[in-house]
Amino acid sequence: MSGTSEGPASTADQARATFTESEPDRSPTATPPALPAAPARRPDSRRVPHHAAFAAAPLALAVVDREGTVIDANEAFHSLFGTDGSHSRADGSRTGAEGSPTRTGTSPTRADESRTGADPSPTGAEEPPPGPAPLLAADLLDLASDQETWAAYREVLRGTRPRLRCTRHLKHPDGNSLWAQVSVAPLSGGGERGAALVSVTDISARRDLQARLRHLQRHDPVTLLPNRALFFERVTAALESGARGGTGRIGLCYLDLDGFKAINDTLGHRLGDQLLTAVAERLTRCADRTGSARGGTPLVARLGGDEFALLVEDSTGTEQLADLARAVLAAVREPFDLAGERLAVSASIGVVERPVEGTTATALMQAADTTLYWAKADGRSRWTLFDPERNAHRVTRQALSSALRPAVERGEFVLEYQPLVGLGDGRLHGVEALVRWQHPQYGLLPPNRFISLAEEDGSIVPLGRWVLRTACAQARAWQLAHPEDQVPYVSVNVAVRQLWDSDLVADVGEVLRETGLPPGLLQLELTESAVMGSSGRPLETLRELKERGVRIAIDDFGTGYSSLAYLSRLPVSALKLDGSFVRAFRQGESAAEPGEAAGARSPADEVIVEAVVQLAHRLGLTVTAECVETAGQAARLREIGCDTGQGWLYSRPVPPEHITALLNSPSPPRT
Repeated sequence: MSGTSEGPASTADQARATFTESEPDRSPTATPPALPAAPARRPDSRRVPHHAAFAAAPLALAVVDREGTVIDANEAFHSLFGTDGSHSRADGSRTGAEGSPTRTGTSPTRADESRTGADPSPTGAEEPPPGPAPLLAADLLDLASDQETWAAYREVLRGTRPRLRCTRHLKHPDGNSLWAQVSVAPLSGGGERGAALVSVTDISARRDLQARLRHLQRHDPVTLLPNRALFFERVTAALESGARGGTGRIGLCYLDLDGFKAINDTLGHRLGDQLLTAVAERLTRCADRTGSARGGTPLVARLGGDEFALLVEDSTGTEQLADLARAVLAAVREPFDLAGERLAVSASIGVVERPVEGTTATALMQAADTTLYWAKADGRSRWTLFDPERNAHRVTRQALSSALRPAVERGEFVLEYQPLVGLGDGRLHGVEALVRWQHPQYGLLPPNRFISLAEEDGSIVPLGRWVLRTACAQARAWQLAHPEDQVPYVSVNVAVRQLWDSDLVADVGEVLRETGLPPGLLQLELTESAVMGSSGRPLETLRELKERGVRIAIDDFGTGYSSLAYLSRLPVSALKLDGSFVRAFRQGESAAEPGEAAGARSPADEVIVEAVVQLAHRLGLTVTAECVETAGQAARLREIGCDTGQGWLYSRPVPPEHITALLNSPSPPRT
């Protein structure tokens, strides 16, 4: 196929063209045999189906020369780009001034002259009318908009690159835009003219579908708000942009509806979804009002369940977040009228506001989640601001909780013993075993740092067994060392979870058999809240232990909801008065430290203690006073009739060697 850019064809080419296009009744002087003529037709017969396929293909196709000019294109290509088809045709011809196709490079006059054998004269040739301006594929496909694509395209045209594939956003002649996938590949055997084949696929529908799918993936189907995935994307982007400019700060309100599960369970999930949608609308209005006042609208997202978040980019400080939290609380507290039901709900909000620098999306969400937990723990229907010190305590608490069980297995716990001294004779009657955690990082930790954690995660059961076994073994060692003397009993604290999650009777029996300790030298202490109101298994456990000779004591008596009538039915042996009653006995004593106020007398507390002691004695129980710190307190307790005292007046908790030394002293073990 010849083209206009190559100039006029040679005389030999014209002769061959004339021969192949001559009529059947050509001059008999023409000598070409019949056989050679057949091969000249076969290439045409093979090319025609290919050109027909090219022209009829639904895919937009075009052939470009080495300069990128479209020399041939099918109807799909013209339709896609709104060209009129006059620039090129699938059969290689151009449209003349009359609209009829003319073979480029050979005019009808020259063809007639070649048939008659006349000498073609340039002056006699009829010049074709000028055609339309050439089409450049790079202009149609916007291939020159970026340097990398343009360089790759030129390499394909030169034949030094096998293929180019790219996606372009093009402007349609009707004003609409379209997304097109463009592929350019060299044509083998294309000669000088056909350098590459360009194929263009309209992928706008596919892109629209992908966009819709992405929207569904990144938005909540119930409230139509951004979901957790999109929210985290926005947080990450806000952190990155905030590091480059703006205020350099970011804020977050993390919201959870109070009591939403009860609404779902009682009124159904459909009404619950309607409530979530209504809450989302109110949050969006709050964000819009805040944005109009502050100049930046917070992003509202649903993170899952009944959890929502409001992201404030370029925040100006905690006051801005506090104002937003107060507005949100007020909006949510207004009743919701849904499906004939009037619903009253509230929300708890965790508020975090901090500099962008050094902050990650994960750290921001962790802080917000922690603060939301604080808001719920503090009473709900409120907002709470993140406190780094409080968070540090929480982190430490979590670290201790995670290390509790392994610490029991590694033997990181030790026991110290605090004497229980007779107020009447000053003798050592017993010792209380107090567990300490020898933590490798935090040092020696007292019980109040980890016992509540152990009760929460259940590790109190194996820890309690270890304490029981160790304390009984130590008491047995003291008994064997002083067989003729009255040795102190050992008092071991028992958590209420041990009554439910383990067979305490079996554990105690096994330990007593292993150590050989008499049951009368073991006392188990349970808090008043654990013992009072006990029924079923816990009560049966205590009765069985009492029947086996084990002492049962109620610890911290007077701090809970004591029932004196119920006290007579409990299988207890002793009461331990809480230290708050004993501290009121510091009447008229001088301050222990400079600046410390002297203790004030509380006659009411003294009356209560005296009544409890008399009641306990009538029930056959002994009474121990805790937190005895002064001689005056000990004297007053002795007058009231209290049996034993425990506190720093006598001794702090000490290692077992100190108790051993006390028992080994020549004089009777007094303190």
